[in-house]
Amino acid sequence: MTERFDLAIVNARIVGEDRDGVGGLAVKDGRIAAILDRAAVPDAAETIDAAGRVLMPGLVDAHVHFSEPGRGHWEGFETGSHAAAAGGITTFVEMPLNAHPPTINAEALRLKKAEAEKSIVDYALWGGLVDDNLADLEDLHAGGVAGFKAFMCTATDFPRIDARLMRAGMTAIAGFSSFLAVHAEDEVMTGRLAAALRAAGRRDRAAWGEARPITAELAAIDEAIGLAEETGARLHIVHVSSAAGIDRISAVKARGVAVTAETCPHYLFFDETDLERIGPLAKCAPPLRAPSEREALWERVLAGAVDVIASDHSPCLIEEKTAGDDDIFAAWGGISGLQSTLPVLLTEGPKRGLSLSDIVRMTASNPARLFGFHPKKGSLTIGADADLVLVDPDAEFTLREDDLFYRNRHSAYCGATFRGRVDMTIARGTVVYRDGEIHPRRGARLDGAGLAAVRQPLGETA
Repeated sequence: MTERFDLAIVNARIVGEDRDGVGGLAVKDGRIAAILDRAAVPDAAETIDAAGRVLMPGLVDAHVHFSEPGRGHWEGFETGSHAAAAGGITTFVEMPLNAHPPTINAEALRLKKAEAEKSIVDYALWGGLVDDNLADLEDLHAGGVAGFKAFMCTATDFPRIDARLMRAGMTAIAGFSSFLAVHAEDEVMTGRLAAALRAAGRRDRAAWGEARPITAELAAIDEAIGLAEETGARLHIVHVSSAAGIDRISAVKARGVAVTAETCPHYLFFDETDLERIGPLAKCAPPLRAPSEREALWERVLAGAVDVIASDHSPCLIEEKTAGDDDIFAAWGGISGLQSTLPVLLTEGPKRGLSLSDIVRMTASNPARLFGFHPKKGSLTIGADADLVLVDPDAEFTLREDDLFYRNRHSAYCGATFRGRVDMTIARGTVVYRDGEIHPRRGARLDGAGLAAVRQPLGETA
């Protein structure tokens, strides 16, 4: 008797990190049950003709801020997960800030878990390392956080840590086989430069980048790497904005240090002239860099030196942005970009020779590995979750505010024209986004491995 599947997708260009060819997939009970050749049309409850479009693993976004509990008026798990689905993201990992309270102890984690149940796609949660919660790290780990995040510079409601505390935190985190992600900018350097610029009357947009130069990023990266070598902790450097930062990480990888590099689409799409043109909507930290620096960062992407590309979706009220119209230092520093990762890479990548398989590696497979979720997530293998995105790589569109599913519909990307559109997103075998419409379901929480965790290095699978 012929097996009947729940869903079949046929006539697709199937792209994974290690495959690119014509065929299809069959899904049963939420998982990939068969890889089909180009002629196969199996018996299925629903059959989708991809009409030659690209079928990829759903993205795993390692870096989003949904702001609940406490700041759901900025973004929440419901609207945020809708936007994720519209962007082809089927799993996200939500940061411990800008929630209020931040996720830095067991009670805050309980509150976060309750809010996260509104997500329509799968998710995991980061825990925070701050200046006074060393005693809480084990409880957070036992509670299922997928990793820990620390700031080496001041952040809203999320105290920075100094070298002494980072060393202690890394030692504890390494002891239960988790890892630490850091925002790497040197507090002393950026604080001194910002104070000098403001004292000189500088409030203009260019002043933001001058206050947070690449040298501040490199100093913090070097310090974090040194502490990781000393403690044996696994380290992830988030939103690296410079080629030199990637090079620092590549150099210590060659010595066997367990460190990984993340960058963001906005560093590959915008440059510092866009901050001056767009204004506070394009303010972020680290800041956008010079056009030459953007191209140098692209060179590292093409060379395979970047492990993960993540959105760093950091929403706020429009008032928090327009507050910087006359004083760039007064604006909220973050870019709303959850829906734009794939369009950016599909638009800018082919111009420079980036393959679709490389996009899958950096946005799906490697992020899943980072948290120990691969091959269940981020792969097109039999038995993997049927998390899929169907993309028309040739479709052109201009992003409008009305296209956004964010709670606050503004983004630096609005007005930009892209080549590469997300047509459909499938989460564990169920369509959650199709042709501009959301189809709600309940996502599942993916916990970290807990106190018995034994993680494998990025790039290895179980």
